[in-house]
Amino acid sequence: MKKGAWANIPPKCKRNDPICFSPYLYRARNQMERFFKRIKQCRRVATRYDRLAANYLAFVQLASIRLWLRLYQSAS
Repeated sequence: MKKGAWANIPPKCKRNDPICFSPYLYRARNQMERFFKRIKQCRRVATRYDRLAANYLAFVQLASIRLWLRLYQSAS
């Protein structure tokens, strides 16, 4: 891999030579994908109306805080 990335795919049981697989990385990747799915439900994040990267980052942070607060309120 040119950039140091490697595939983290669960191996099939019929495979002769086992591939490198990390269940921890697989779980973390799944959590990140679900986070981005939830954050893109905000229309402003999904369509990127902001021209400046700083403004876009600020709104992504606000959307993240909103998700975190919603999760925190449902847990208590």
